[in-house]
Amino acid sequence: MSVLVDTSIWSLALRRRHTDLSAQEKLLVTALRDLIREGRAQIVGPIRQELLSGIREAERYRRILDELRDYPEPILDVSDYEEAAQMSNQCRARGIAGSAADFLICSVAHRRRWQIFTTDRDFENYAEVISARLYRAS
Repeated sequence: MSVLVDTSIWSLALRRRHTDLSAQEKLLVTALRDLIREGRAQIVGPIRQELLSGIREAERYRRILDELRDYPEPILDVSDYEEAAQMSNQCRARGIAGSAADFLICSVAHRRRWQIFTTDRDFENYAEVISARLYRAS
């Protein structure tokens, strides 16, 4: 099964120095590398944009850009956005707010039967209301 990898995980691997990571963060990076090796790691546009935003050094930006180009993106259609809006509405009705990007991630993963790999605890809240399956690194 494919796994949609959120910004928080990619950032650990691509934007942080390995020596600065905690033991838990190193386990997450290892899990990402395993997913990549198995051909299961996925990315979508909002995650790619977030990863590339705020990088001040041109060389570092280019390196991360080049690395991310190895990961094609699924083609999103109207149904992905419509379901994201519906998921947002369901969560808001239960008092759980989230960003449009988060719900698009949930929608893309749900429609393709993928799991979501993230350290963002908001996704745990969403999963209580909508059909979001979270990937747990073992």
